[in-house]
Amino acid sequence: MSSTVTYTVSGMSCGHCEKAIDGEVSALPGVTAVTADAQAGTVTVTAEPAPSDEQIAAAVDEAGYELVGRAA
Repeated sequence: MSSTVTYTVSGMSCGHCEKAIDGEVSALPGVTAVTADAQAGTVTVTAEPAPSDEQIAAAVDEAGYELVGRAA
């Protein structure tokens, strides 16, 4: 069963930022969909099985941004 989690990300400001995060996070095993939203400062990840928060944070960091945590 797939799960969807939304995270807060700092540092995104444009479509290029969104694409960079989309590319890194979508490369994680099990990820089926990624939607980064620079205006909202979020990234929504759908996966089966779900990667750990640490894996998501590492992918976001690799893209050059900072994962703040899960969105409320």
